[in-house]
Amino acid sequence: MKLSDYDYYLPKELIAKYPAEPRDSCRLMILDRKRKTIEHKIFRDIYDYINEGDLLVLNDTKVIPARLIGNKETGAKIEIFLLRPYTEDQWEVLIKNIKRLKTGQKVIFGEDFHAELIEKYEEGKAKVKLIGKNINQLIKKYGHIPLPPYIEREDEEKDKDYYQTVFARKEGAVASPTAGLHFTKELLDKLQKKGVNIAFVTLHVGLGTFRPITVEDITKHKMHEEFYHIPDETVVKIKKTKEKNKKVIAVGTTVVRTLETYAQTEKKEGFSNIFIYPPYKFRIIDALITNFHLPKSTLLLLVSAFADREFILNAYREAVERKYRFFSYGDAMLIL
Repeated sequence: MKLSDYDYYLPKELIAKYPAEPRDSCRLMILDRKRKTIEHKIFRDIYDYINEGDLLVLNDTKVIPARLIGNKETGAKIEIFLLRPYTEDQWEVLIKNIKRLKTGQKVIFGEDFHAELIEKYEEGKAKVKLIGKNINQLIKKYGHIPLPPYIEREDEEKDKDYYQTVFARKEGAVASPTAGLHFTKELLDKLQKKGVNIAFVTLHVGLGTFRPITVEDITKHKMHEEFYHIPDETVVKIKKTKEKNKKVIAVGTTVVRTLETYAQTEKKEGFSNIFIYPPYKFRIIDALITNFHLPKSTLLLLVSAFADREFILNAYREAVERKYRFFSYGDAMLIL
């Protein structure tokens, strides 16, 4: 299993800097795995491909404004990226220029909010104590939306809406489950009126989703851990859908990993570090809605496991030729 087998050419200008407006007006590529056919539609046309009795599974995680930009008491700029909380005021973080910070030193974000370095870990990670009244509110006041690095721009006020799904409700992600960004409330309502069922899982997407694979032998890559939770109601809905021979449709790779972790462990809550790559036997999902992923990424491998590597890479080549928009704010794909 070689990483170089999952590479493709992408002109930089096809990386989306902003999403389509409205959300459901982006382009949609339809891939049929059995017939090996490709169609080109608009995302709202997905209504025609999801049938009564099918189950749409969404990730309801909510992105937190995880980038905190502050200064040392000397005035030197320091950026702290929140990864996950140990308690309300103690967090695992990633710190740029961590060598410039010593244990016990402060990073000041404002008169009412600062961080204190407790312990350094490896790879720029650390443990900090956040100090101020009502930490969650202060994070929202001073934090920036953590746009992926390939977008190559600072976050703007409108990203607070753009980079959040319309069904986001459980705070904890530091990256958006981007396949869900294309759904509007109106489209979801329309699907439900058609008889499509909807269920939720929660997987708090971590920074590791952007971490590149650094080994040519794919089997030696280690995945990051992310917290997930599956409500009892969702498990019941999946079972009923399967009994009726209807489709379970995962909205995004985060939903796939959550459901496949459950299929392997039978645990409805915990930390998932599942790494899906070809060949892999999927136990729950029958169709997948996803975005176009980075070359040589864990997400591209997952999609290739679901739909066949050559078919996916051919589809990506066609997407480049037709100037689809790529990555988090880009266009979408429905794999049937």
